[in-house]
Amino acid sequence: MHLLRSTNKQWITFRHFSFLKRMYVTQLNRGLNQQAKPKPEPVAAPFLEKTSSGHVKTELYDISPLLPPTISLPRKPNEKEVIELESASVVEGSIEMEKQMKEGKQWKEMKLHVDDLPGILARLSKIKLTALVVSTTSAGFALAPGSFDWPCFLFTVAGTGLASCAANSINQFFEVPFDSNMNRTKNRPLVRGQISPLLAVSFATCCAVPGIALLTWGVNPLTGALGAFNIVLYTCCYTPLKRISIANTWVGAVVGAIPPIMGWTAVTGSLDAGAFLLGGILYSWQFPHFNALSWGLREDYSRGGYCMMSVTHPGLCRRVALRHCLALVALSTAAPILGITTWTFPVISLPINLYISYLGFRFYTDADRKSSRKLFFCSLWHLPLLLLLMLTCKQLPPTECDRGGPES
Repeated sequence: MHLLRSTNKQWITFRHFSFLKRMYVTQLNRGLNQQAKPKPEPVAAPFLEKTSSGHVKTELYDISPLLPPTISLPRKPNEKEVIELESASVVEGSIEMEKQMKEGKQWKEMKLHVDDLPGILARLSKIKLTALVVSTTSAGFALAPGSFDWPCFLFTVAGTGLASCAANSINQFFEVPFDSNMNRTKNRPLVRGQISPLLAVSFATCCAVPGIALLTWGVNPLTGALGAFNIVLYTCCYTPLKRISIANTWVGAVVGAIPPIMGWTAVTGSLDAGAFLLGGILYSWQFPHFNALSWGLREDYSRGGYCMMSVTHPGLCRRVALRHCLALVALSTAAPILGITTWTFPVISLPINLYISYLGFRFYTDADRKSSRKLFFCSLWHLPLLLLLMLTCKQLPPTECDRGGPES
């Protein structure tokens, strides 16, 4: 029993008790009634529901009046008052709650409209991530030594984009039961039932086969082999490893480092030092990017059952992010040594590399959401700006005059 004082300084008594799976709230005062709100009944199997969903009924139950207790309430000196319980009635639920319960018990037919299909497939293929993959592949193609071949470039971009769509679709197909437990991924198409698993796998197949074919026969076999290897690495190694070991972060960084290498091999047809340097830049950039992102999603990853550094090894998560921020400075300095850019590039890229290193150090020391958020948003503009600076400082091939020209 709880005694509460209202605004007009009158005493009001509420009595809470349970009876027959219902919770009753009794208010004892002048001319007050007894009103009960039932607990929600357990949801029955949908195929046992035979009543119409639109038929809603409100039932009233009578409860025998309670014995009027006598409570002495010290409102004023030498004043006594007996509070009588005059009547009692029970109202079961509201109509709105009944409608929601009825709708929840009914089977709902999954309808797929043609107009919604492009948006659903775009979310299934993680179109923003695919756009990032295509942009890094284009950067590798443009930085590679040699003439710019437009048909080869279009085949490379289209094949890489299709391979990325296939890998992301298969990834979502495997992670449906885990994505449903995370706030970040609970609205994905397969989790919400907007698309069937069969259609998702069919879409992934229709993207993977022509994508690898374009890279193999439209570009060269080495680029096609790298594309196929990346699909297998992402779907068969990285995806299951996310629930087993924190090594998944390093495997995922390798997956993200391969697209610029594919752009380089599309021009040169070989794996040389320049290709590995571009891959190294993408590899190191992913650690401050993803570790800062996962730091703010630790509760979500724990709920989904994923084994992430930010959850199981928070100190290692911050150290690795800082190390690879500093590695970006060293990799930028190595670019002119390998003949990819001029010496102007390490000079003009030093401010942005130092800034992301500073934010990585703040993330390492502060270890809070604010510092991780700053590092994450910095990584979003750091990579495209760094690649743009590399393109502007690209080392041009030597001309005939530079070589001395033929002797007359």
